[in-house]
Amino acid sequence: MESQGRNTGARRGAARERLLDAAAHHFYVDGIAATGIDAITASAGVAKMSLYNNFASKSALVEAYIARRHQEWLNLYNIRLLGTHTPQERILAVFDAYVDHAEDAYEHAFRGCGLLNAAAELPAGDAGREAVRLHKEEVERILHRELVQLTTAEQAETLATHLSFLLEGSMARAGLDGTSTRLHTARTLAAQLLTRT
Repeated sequence: MESQGRNTGARRGAARERLLDAAAHHFYVDGIAATGIDAITASAGVAKMSLYNNFASKSALVEAYIARRHQEWLNLYNIRLLGTHTPQERILAVFDAYVDHAEDAYEHAFRGCGLLNAAAELPAGDAGREAVRLHKEEVERILHRELVQLTTAEQAETLATHLSFLLEGSMARAGLDGTSTRLHTARTLAAQLLTRT
């Protein structure tokens, strides 16, 4: 009986991951509004009931997708942190994580930040938009945390905002271009700025 419960839980976990994988693909390539539940379940190879066994609604699936994208970026950043020794290197690791995101293998080309793309489709006040805002604030806090080791608290706050804008602007332009070139340029500009700090 206990092993039967474990098997059911494992199957549910596997179905949940397949649904999230399918949702991530469709939401990024086609957009959230244009992606129906049928497309997700067909891509995941599960019954529609399986989706509702794992997610209360499409909105809950969108929130899980956003949480997963956030964790994926943190994972990229943590990998880039390995071997860094200075605040400057840790700041540039943020830019490198954005480059890694842009240079991932995209079936239909890079379309920019999946989190911002999702937020653009969600109404004001939506929990998903709030999650995206919190992610962007966390990135800025990471920058600020390293900058306070290099300069005054006031200047660190200004520079964190400056670097955050540089990141987001370059990511938006990279998404329009479909390449990581703008992000490499942003990293170079950030490195130059840090030499003057």
